Amino acid sequence: MRRVSTPATNADIFPDTARIGSDGHLAVGGCDLVALAAQHGTPLYVYDEASIRARAGQYREALARVYPGRVTVCYAAKAYCAPWILRVVADEGLGLDVVSGGELHAARVVGFPMDRVYFHGNNKSADELALAFAASVGRVVVDNREEIDRLATLARDRGVRQAVLLRVGPGVAAHTHAHLQTGAADTKFGLDIASGAAADGLRDILARRELELRGLHMHLGSQIADTEAYREGVERLFRFAAEMRAGARLVLREVSPGGGFAVRYGPDETPVDTPRMVGDVGRVVLAAARSHGFADPLPDLTIEPGRALVATAALALYRVGSVKRTGARTYAAVDGGMADNIRPTAYDARYTAVLAARANDAADATVTVAGRYCESGDILIREARLPLPRAGELIAIPVSGAYHLSMASNYNQVPRPAVVVVAEGRARLVRRRETYDDLLSLELDERQEREAARD
Repeated sequence: MRRVSTPATNADIFPDTARIGSDGHLAVGGCDLVALAAQHGTPLYVYDEASIRARAGQYREALARVYPGRVTVCYAAKAYCAPWILRVVADEGLGLDVVSGGELHAARVVGFPMDRVYFHGNNKSADELALAFAASVGRVVVDNREEIDRLATLARDRGVRQAVLLRVGPGVAAHTHAHLQTGAADTKFGLDIASGAAADGLRDILARRELELRGLHMHLGSQIADTEAYREGVERLFRFAAEMRAGARLVLREVSPGGGFAVRYGPDETPVDTPRMVGDVGRVVLAAARSHGFADPLPDLTIEPGRALVATAALALYRVGSVKRTGARTYAAVDGGMADNIRPTAYDARYTAVLAARANDAADATVTVAGRYCESGDILIREARLPLPRAGELIAIPVSGAYHLSMASNYNQVPRPAVVVVAEGRARLVRRRETYDDLLSLELDERQEREAARD
């Protein structure tokens, strides 16, 4: 087998272990994708465990090389939350960002170390915060002043002192899609520095003996490909910290500049050296800490690479149902689409593709890969360069590991896909395909409706 490296595919877009066999079949983790689709059906998501572990190691090492203080790399569960991947993340020594009670519950079920869990979110419910206390999460990242009251009450009632970080809004617009910006002046996340809201929130926390303010957090967005926005955001964060040190006696023990590093989805996009970016952000934090007098001791540093940990580790496999030419466009309709990958519809996200059984063939046709759902906007790839597909063939779409399954739905009452994980020539099914009965399992029949009404 040879590494995926043709101009039509580009190796860095595929999992590290992706290879093309002498028969032209694409394989990942030593497993033939055509065989996997025959065994498990389609749509099918295939994750390469080796790629995830490699990214985790690269980011840990890149940060440790440049930052002399304590460092933590966190996985964002919202990118894709499943028991198997949380176990891998825990085994790699990473932290975990959760944004809901459901993600926290998944972490508890697999025994994820709670001292490495950070609970984020702009509107955590009272029940979710109670769950966080019951689980003894390491940090709650405070987003608003109302949350401070809820946290203090819960901590007082339970006789504990909860460690928190304050999420501040630096007012920096990163170069990314508008829907992916989280640190601009107009955002629903955190308390902004410019208006004084962050200072008020910080003082509120310090006034509550039940809360231990460990430090500050910011997040600029997702799919960020350069460090300029981080440089400006980190400078504003440390400037604010210095002001609060003087005015409110802040002790900065921890700091997080967020993350959201970009990944490349198609061959026409500029390659991103994510480990280098991780290191660059670490250097930016170190320089700002020294410049503003926070170098002795340095605060603990946490980064959140986001999708960069898992996006390129997975492919989505679809079966072509029909190929038709309409006007100047050729449509290849597949058995998945916007219900398992909403990103092209929501963000105009662009992907590339290959034919899993003819990965060596010349890409001599321009094809629109259309989903099966009853929406005109259900288009996975507007213009894919492929060998002209035939009905029954498999289309593999790389960079499918993040924000596909976590945002999946049952639109049109279609079951969600199965998931397999491959490693060293072995494939294991980690999520079975949903059935039609699964889709109705939460609905009440007439008898159950009457019983519910009596209750």
